[in-house]
Amino acid sequence: MEFKRCQRCGSFYASNNDICYNCQIKDSYEISKLKNYFEENQNIESIEELSSYTGISVKNLNRFMNNGEFNNISYLDNNK
Repeated sequence: MEFKRCQRCGSFYASNNDICYNCQIKDSYEISKLKNYFEENQNIESIEELSSYTGISVKNLNRFMNNGEFNNISYLDNNK
């Protein structure tokens, strides 16, 4: 187990994960919200638009997209 700084909130914690326990709960909720949004909507123009519609910060959306779970989402253009 390592002493790390949470990528989401910045607090220090001891764990093998990239985020603290409190933020794991928040991430689970936001990932579920994002999955539900993708099931219902497929016309996303930008990550900023996605953030606006879901209420999830651009920083966290980028983190979620980079973790590989959403690699099959081809209609989201992260470069806009």
